[in-house]
Amino acid sequence: MSDTDPDRLSHFAAIRARAQAEMQAIGVTADFIPLLVDTFYGRVRVHPELGPVFGGRLQGRWPEHMEKMNRFWSAVAFKDGGYAGKPVMAHQGVAGMTPPLFQTWLGLFSATLDDIAPSPEAKAWFMATAERIAKSLVLSLFYNPADDDPALKRA
Repeated sequence: MSDTDPDRLSHFAAIRARAQAEMQAIGVTADFIPLLVDTFYGRVRVHPELGPVFGGRLQGRWPEHMEKMNRFWSAVAFKDGGYAGKPVMAHQGVAGMTPPLFQTWLGLFSATLDDIAPSPEAKAWFMATAERIAKSLVLSLFYNPADDDPALKRA
């Protein structure tokens, strides 16, 4: 199947239409994405724990990161195909990044949604999505299968 196959194009159009309808039902428009990204990352930059980690990685590249995060969240919410990055690779080797920082990140994300989400349903949707993303990143970046070895747990 090629990228121009009518069945494939129809399939992707249906996915985008369902995502658009789901977002509309919870009060999320395309304008919400830059509001979320700008508000959240504005808070990240001044956060005492997150700010130094993000700043160390993104020094001089914040505009590009913000553009990428707008594409990312738009692709996640609206299935518009605007993001083609590799989040795990992007987060590898970030100085100071630890698993507990992901909980801090989620807490700040939740507080941001408390302030700006258009509905409780929108907050719930974005939080559930962010929690899945955080869990996936933590597992990908920090999981060691040996930690689950029963022989090691008995020792």
